Amino acid sequence: MHDNITVQQLRAPFAVQVEPGSFEPPRHFYPRALNAQVHPLVSFFMRMSQERLVNRYCHLNPRVVPEYLTSVLRYRPRFFRWAGADLFHVTTEGGNRQMLVIETNSCPSGNKSMPILAEDQEQGGYRTLVERSLLPFVVKRAAVSTGGLAVVYDKNIMEASGYAAALADFVDEPVWLAPMPHDAEEPAAVFDDGLLRVRDAGGTWHPIRAALRYVTQRPWTRIPVYTKTAVFNPVIACLAGGRNKLVAAKAYDLYNAELVPCGLEICTPETIRDVSRDEIPLWIQRFGGHAVVKVPYANAGQGVFTITSEAELSAFMARDIGYERYIVQSLVGNHQWSSISRRGRLYQVGTMPNKRGEIYVADVRMMVCSTADGFRPLAVYARRARVPLVDKLASGSSWDVLGTNLSVRADDGGWRSDTDRLMLMDRRDFNLLGIGTDELIEGFIQTVLSVIAIDKLASALINQKGRLKKKLFRSLNDDDVLIDELMA
Repeated sequence: MHDNITVQQLRAPFAVQVEPGSFEPPRHFYPRALNAQVHPLVSFFMRMSQERLVNRYCHLNPRVVPEYLTSVLRYRPRFFRWAGADLFHVTTEGGNRQMLVIETNSCPSGNKSMPILAEDQEQGGYRTLVERSLLPFVVKRAAVSTGGLAVVYDKNIMEASGYAAALADFVDEPVWLAPMPHDAEEPAAVFDDGLLRVRDAGGTWHPIRAALRYVTQRPWTRIPVYTKTAVFNPVIACLAGGRNKLVAAKAYDLYNAELVPCGLEICTPETIRDVSRDEIPLWIQRFGGHAVVKVPYANAGQGVFTITSEAELSAFMARDIGYERYIVQSLVGNHQWSSISRRGRLYQVGTMPNKRGEIYVADVRMMVCSTADGFRPLAVYARRARVPLVDKLASGSSWDVLGTNLSVRADDGGWRSDTDRLMLMDRRDFNLLGIGTDELIEGFIQTVLSVIAIDKLASALINQKGRLKKKLFRSLNDDDVLIDELMA
């Protein structure tokens, strides 16, 4: 099974059952990852005890009290138990390096790109997430005790099916694998009064007691906030920041106010929120003519526009996007063309130079999950841009220099991955990234902080009956188009 998802697969009007014993590693890992040897530093980081990780971080950041950081890492999220943050390795004008959170995603990809840590753990992170996070905190807390288990998805069938197979093995029962695209004429999975039901090939509908959700494209259009079926992660995690960059920026600010006195901070590009379409050129001018404009609710690299010239600004303004609110962020580029922000300029550290002396922009995806012992890293990988970082931008697209996401729309409207730009945590690619154990630790802590910020806001947005506080949500995200989409 390859990673490309065709329109026919996504629009299939029925779910299929994944039987126990059906997990086959070649179906759920990229061939490069399956055959790779994990780098020793990455293996060491993935196995570090919480105590050693805290001790190292506090040694390098003396203002942070070890007991406080330990309590942060042991935080028990109410909603947001599985996440991935995209991080840039950046430096300041003074040469101070840091890991910068670009965005935080609920239901992220990652396990298909992670080399196996041990030969006898062929299911890798799939098994870890099912055993240590999904089962303890979701399946055993389902509001309904009858019905099956399911994985619903709208892309990334390689990982979605991997989770279904790992779950089937662990619980020793078949698991439904159901496509759930936003435009299905005959849906294979629907929510009926909060209960998820999936349709088999014969047309019979089956109730589901708990489901892992890999629905990433505007999931709130198909999944309600309140569900009787236990959903991992619930859609409120997306609305509070996991798939909503505008609200995520507010969640970071709120949590940073609590963190800063303790020596911690979620580090992000300078972000201007609630920007109307007509205001965008003014804010780009404020950033010195270089900025990033984001549609808050898009993902997979869609809806992100790097603006470095009048031509790119004009092309963006000519687009018909539909939403009413945007965010504008400072752009992190080369030392000669980065945004002017309140904290000064930040620059891409980039990869190690190749034989031609070329350096590429690369980001690091850190996937984490909540366990009974606290947050743990689940998978790590990196992605590089299409063309090298240059001192002076030509007339071409700046996205080719700065964009790292691997998801690409296929000709038939489905999805494929540009795996030529994937950088694994193996003995070869990791050396090219130019990072070490300390950067991995910092990236992990930045990811956990961003997850907690979103989970705290998600908790504040839900009332005692499990329903969305609509007035509060609108005050945070006053976008009529989005509000009309909600299945609240």
